[in-house]
Amino acid sequence: MTYNTEKEQIVISEYGRCIQEMIKKLPEIEDREQRTEAARYIISVMVQMNPGIKQSSDYEHKLWDHLYMISGYNLDLDSPFAPPIPAEQQSKPQHVGYQHNDIKYGHYGQYLIKMIEAASQEENDEVREALAYSLAAQMKRNYLEWNKSVVSDQVIIDDLKTISGGRLVIEDETKLNATGEIPSGKAQQPQGKTQPQGKKKKKKVPNLKANMNNPNNPAYKRRMEQMGKQ
Repeated sequence: MTYNTEKEQIVISEYGRCIQEMIKKLPEIEDREQRTEAARYIISVMVQMNPGIKQSSDYEHKLWDHLYMISGYNLDLDSPFAPPIPAEQQSKPQHVGYQHNDIKYGHYGQYLIKMIEAASQEENDEVREALAYSLAAQMKRNYLEWNKSVVSDQVIIDDLKTISGGRLVIEDETKLNATGEIPSGKAQQPQGKTQPQGKKKKKKVPNLKANMNNPNNPAYKRRMEQMGKQ
């Protein structure tokens, strides 16, 4: 028994080992036409093994390229497309590199920091004050986006002042509105039992029998007078 780990590594795993072994057998076919016809048949099987490739507009070109890549670029066929160049397929793309920006207040975001720095250069006091309140509200929203815990408005105000170099100042104990805070204009109901809406209190029904036997009841007196006349 031979384990897969002892066999040749699969070049493109989407097609499986059987397709790879079929492609490796193509150079053994001496007749060029028969070899090309066998390659076309293998291409049709590759489509069945990897149907997702048909979503691409040039999927036939990709299939032929994959055929050459799996064979090790060792095929002589009448392909409808030019065979791929091994150097271009095996070359690695140039590394883009990573940004190394040292952001002290990363939870606010780099763009918001740049907005604060730009707003701090505003010379008009009224405009700068309006920008300060808008930026502070956005800072609170960004803070709560990354940290779901409650943040003190004073922390936001202090950070805004520090980042802007003291140019954007908001009065202490200012209430900042952030996304997710829904102002409630309804007065709170007093604690205790409240009568649910739609249900009315039941009226007390008088006890007729007890009232008729009460000497102070006028109806009781009228009944006694009628009995006396009888």
